[in-house]
Amino acid sequence: MESYYTLVLIAGILVVFVLLVLIVTDYNYFKVEIPPDADRPSKLRFCHCVYALMEILAKNLSRLGVVEEHTLLRLVTDGLPALGDSLLFTKDLHFDGVPVRIYLPREPSAGKRRGVILFHGGCGIFGSIRSHERICRYIAKKSDSVVVSVGYHLSPEYKYPAQSLECLRATVHFLQTAHAYGVDPARVIVCGSSVGGTYAASVCQELVPRTDLPKICAQVLIYPFLQALNFSLPSYQKNAFTALLSRERTVRYILKYLGKDCSLEEPILAGSHVPESMNLKYRKWINPDLIPEVFKVGYKPPPPASFLPRVHEEVPELFECRFSPLLAEDAVVCQLPDTCIVTCGHDVLRDDGLLFKKRLEDNNVRVTWHHVEKGFHCTMEFFGYGIFSFPSSSTVLNHTVEFIKGY
Repeated sequence: MESYYTLVLIAGILVVFVLLVLIVTDYNYFKVEIPPDADRPSKLRFCHCVYALMEILAKNLSRLGVVEEHTLLRLVTDGLPALGDSLLFTKDLHFDGVPVRIYLPREPSAGKRRGVILFHGGCGIFGSIRSHERICRYIAKKSDSVVVSVGYHLSPEYKYPAQSLECLRATVHFLQTAHAYGVDPARVIVCGSSVGGTYAASVCQELVPRTDLPKICAQVLIYPFLQALNFSLPSYQKNAFTALLSRERTVRYILKYLGKDCSLEEPILAGSHVPESMNLKYRKWINPDLIPEVFKVGYKPPPPASFLPRVHEEVPELFECRFSPLLAEDAVVCQLPDTCIVTCGHDVLRDDGLLFKKRLEDNNVRVTWHHVEKGFHCTMEFFGYGIFSFPSSSTVLNHTVEFIKGY
């Protein structure tokens, strides 16, 4: 027995030693700035360090051929399974080949309920129906809605634009079959966080010309990613080294999602992937001058980027409306449904939401905007995890529920 404990102790020391070596060799993963006004800064730093450590471990295990990097990170981001809920029926189905989970309130309804289609975040690489289980349950119960969580297939196993197309297919199927689930097809809302917000915005845009389907009545975009032209906007500068989603991480995950060479990260961050003609064309929509002054404290215009045709040709996907919904023409934007946009103060993607808000308002689309100053990217995804949750997690989700209840 004594020798057993000795072996366990030695193994523990070796594990700690290996982790310390990995931390030293990949110290940049831990480089983070946590402002004192962020939501629970000490807890946020702890969560970031845990995630950074998992990133380092996943990267090194992948190098050794033990497990793919994204496989280990998916285990972390999926979180713990939720316990059963006596107030809801849940059912796993496929909508036109796309996995979904439906949450139906058990309480009988006097009439048809509203429907909410939720697209989870995770850069198109992580996240799942399970990772957003607590969020979907809360929405279903608090808004008395039928919630459909879409489990689109992830990259790199399924190449872009499979994720966006699957979200579209699932939405079309639900609109066509809403009555079967006790849902009024005229009261269907699409909702997404992070890249899920990208998919929600893309789905709404692609459904604009469809006259054979009921219209989406509203969209909810929670700290959405909406453009890949300018990574030097004020929010990218202010939150360049913020927890969980830094400026560099954003572009790195974009390249991984698209299956591109990560050596393109630096020139894309510098803006070398965008020709001057394109900068001029989209300047009316993607421009730091359009950001309210209160959000531009400390902003410094970046030096002019040298256009690199090779980089531009490597990433044509970045300029598609499906990937960058902010690039849609006004003829499409003016026909979009009522929109709720939630932004967070400590998020590189804050200005994507602000720019889209202005575009929608300029096109006479009704917009409800909530800004969570202490919030950070992915804060809602911590909802329901007890001591690991944040006040801003509930704030973001409650803003979402209150908006949904208005339809």
